[in-house]
Amino acid sequence: MKNQIQKDKFKRNLNLKFENKRVILKSIAKNNNICKTIRWNSELKLTEINSNSHKNRSVNRCIVTGRKGKFNKFFRFSRLSFLKFTRKGLISGLKKSVR
Repeated sequence: MKNQIQKDKFKRNLNLKFENKRVILKSIAKNNNICKTIRWNSELKLTEINSNSHKNRSVNRCIVTGRKGKFNKFFRFSRLSFLKFTRKGLISGLKKSVR
């Protein structure tokens, strides 16, 4: 589990690193007022950027357990740890009765 969390952190850092470069190159490639050779070169540079730096490659994971399934985006917990914390009363404003 730790290895998957490390990979995800690495991909998120790559995304931050190359986000500005990708936006600039895409805007150059889509601009029809610029000559074709410059637009073509920007397309080539876009393909050279690491594919792990795309935003779609990052996975939302639970802060506590590292699970990726049944993830609550608002609290950033998986459903299992979310239930555990609500039963203990650690999340303010929520109450879950134990049967």
